[in-house]
Amino acid sequence: MPGFLRLFLVMCLSCTLHAASFAAAGLAKIDDAISQAITDAKTPGAVLRIEREDALYQKAYGDRAILPQREPMTEDTIFDAASLTKVIATTSAIMKLVESGKLDVEAPASRYLPEFHGNGKETITLRQLLTHTSGLRAGLPPQGDWQGKEGALKTACAEPLPAQPGTTYRYSDINFILLGLIVERVAGTTLDAFCAKEIFQPLKMTDTAFRTLDPGDVSRIAPTTVTNGKPLRGIVHDPTSRRMGGVAGHAGVFTTAADLGRFARMLLDGGELDGVRIFKAETVKAMTSVQTPPGLPRRGFGWDIDSPYAGPRGDLFPIGSYGHTGWTGTRLWLDPFSKTATIFLSNRNHPDEEGNVIGLQRELGTLAAQAIEGFDFTKVEGALPPDPANPPIVRRPTKDGPVLNGIDILERDHFRQLRGRRIGLITNHTGIDRERNPTIDLLHAAPDLKLVALFAPEHGIRGELDQEKIGDTTDEKTGLPVFSLYGEHRTPAPEQLQGIDTLVFDIQDIGCRFYTYISTMANCLEAAGKAKLRFVVLDRVNPIGATVEGPVLTAERSFVAAHEIPLRHGMTVGELARLINAERKFGTDLGVIRCEGGSPLRWFDESSLPWRDPSPNMRSLTAATLYPGVGLLEFCKLSVGRGTGTPFELLGAPYIDDLKLATELNKSTLPGIRFIPVRFTPTASVYQDQECRGVRLLLTDRETFRPTDLGILLATTLHRLYPSELKLENIAKLLGDPETLTVIQQDKPLETIRSIRDRDLPSFLKRREPYLLYPRPQNGRELSPKGPAGDGSIR
Repeated sequence: MPGFLRLFLVMCLSCTLHAASFAAAGLAKIDDAISQAITDAKTPGAVLRIEREDALYQKAYGDRAILPQREPMTEDTIFDAASLTKVIATTSAIMKLVESGKLDVEAPASRYLPEFHGNGKETITLRQLLTHTSGLRAGLPPQGDWQGKEGALKTACAEPLPAQPGTTYRYSDINFILLGLIVERVAGTTLDAFCAKEIFQPLKMTDTAFRTLDPGDVSRIAPTTVTNGKPLRGIVHDPTSRRMGGVAGHAGVFTTAADLGRFARMLLDGGELDGVRIFKAETVKAMTSVQTPPGLPRRGFGWDIDSPYAGPRGDLFPIGSYGHTGWTGTRLWLDPFSKTATIFLSNRNHPDEEGNVIGLQRELGTLAAQAIEGFDFTKVEGALPPDPANPPIVRRPTKDGPVLNGIDILERDHFRQLRGRRIGLITNHTGIDRERNPTIDLLHAAPDLKLVALFAPEHGIRGELDQEKIGDTTDEKTGLPVFSLYGEHRTPAPEQLQGIDTLVFDIQDIGCRFYTYISTMANCLEAAGKAKLRFVVLDRVNPIGATVEGPVLTAERSFVAAHEIPLRHGMTVGELARLINAERKFGTDLGVIRCEGGSPLRWFDESSLPWRDPSPNMRSLTAATLYPGVGLLEFCKLSVGRGTGTPFELLGAPYIDDLKLATELNKSTLPGIRFIPVRFTPTASVYQDQECRGVRLLLTDRETFRPTDLGILLATTLHRLYPSELKLENIAKLLGDPETLTVIQQDKPLETIRSIRDRDLPSFLKRREPYLLYPRPQNGRELSPKGPAGDGSIR
């Protein structure tokens, strides 16, 4: 592709895609991984660029700056490249001088720096400096008052030599500080001037340069760490490089993704780009093939091939691909076999050093390879075999322990994920941390963010109201306005969102489709998309676990049927938000602060979290477990225990014969539950102050129990016994599937009803797959005709 056309595509499209080379689903996974890292405050933003021959995918994510104010990331952002300087500048400069005969990689560094001697240092060769096998320490000591290049050289000359040169591998900035000084001695000019003339300008890398301590225009530069109250911007982050005036062999270059793309294409094309030759082909081969002694981690000249720092290669790019990373969160990895360059630039240490993209870089390596179409990474001719002397680091799974909900993660991380945001909080009394501190109070007191308003779902901000409509109020403790989302409005009104740039959702769901908190979330997601607001879910456990039961909603959506999901969905609210946002095409800037520690998809009493009644009548985990079945009949002429001490554990009506009903229900031998005849008088709700006869539901084995089977059993049995009194048709809205209702009304056998009820579960499981955040039991996708309990459910 001609250079001008490639530039045109990058400028005109926020995301450039050639489907012939990149799989759209693979690119979506990459977008998701980077967006999640931004949500987790691993970095404020990033730019990704993947090139393969004429195919290009480039995209900006998140923010370029968050302090002193937020700035959106742009594709042309200039980044402090940190240690990428070692390869794109210093190694390149050294090899240019080798090509011209002015340097010899086998010569000792002392030939070019005579003052570099003592303690055996005079034997260190350029090869050993380039491959990090010199034996020198990792960096110059931070103490001392030395300044400038001469001070750096004097300090390096005084360094001890902990290991014999050529016998050990230690990644060292000192190696490249010395190499940069050698370039200046031999070339007779500064390192920045040499690189500009010989490399950057011929390659038309117009935004790539060393920056001195007088940075000039910094409007496009991504800031790094806040120092003395201001972020470093246009001034190199590395403190040693700063002491040297910003021009050093190990750090100091600033660049863009597009410029690195040009550099990468030059290397992948054997040293030439657009008719301009920068290196001989044999020079490129020398730089990017193994130059370290056997038994040591494999590196080329400057470039990493197979060392402990080669994580960005991922799990699929072959050994023999090469790259480098930078402390600020930069990364360049090139695969000569598939002709692919993956570039990831971030400023993960803005505004502090707490960001970390190491895991993300490895993940991106794997995902980039997976996104490439038409190349078989399992059979790569010329790839290197694994090195038995340096086996890969085995990543062991973490032990399953107590669950940390999203608010606990936010609190642990000192609220970094919301720094600089003006927040509208959608919450209620269930929004608490492990110590039962309300999310309202935590965010109100948190530094570097502002809580502007509160939004309350059904049952109000404190979860104490059980009425049809709830009005707006003021929170007594914080003085903040509380806007009701269960009154005149069920969606935030535009005027209520004034002064807010981020909506945060923190409410405990119970895992059932017709529990209205997820409907509130969906409404708020849509409102955030329309208002161009950020939406952050503080994820929480699904208290009734990962099991999925139908039917999937096929009827019209409503406030008790927010989306086309099963009755028991087996997802967390964060996962549901991702699914709904994508399938409804809200386009909302969505982030999920994930649960950590143990799995959030197990029974609540296994999470070590404190229970708080999610709503006035949801008073126990037993009630929550029964609710998808018992609650299904709430709109019928039937008491489901509201107004008693055990809602959803009782069921009855004045017209029922309790002994007969219990007998009929127990005949079914439904797994995990028994029925006891009982009489009770509700003090509220349906049949208030009237004696009801019915059954108490005794949960005997929650692992084999399936609440939707219970709902079907109750519906068919009661309809058969009391067809005129029950009003079975009233379950239609909560059931959400007319076909299932029809076979229930026909009193078909449970097996037949299951086959209709669960018919859409396989497609649902496939639909939800891209939006899941946590592993599932048995991979979470096993569907058999009768499931693990012989009932057609999925776990």
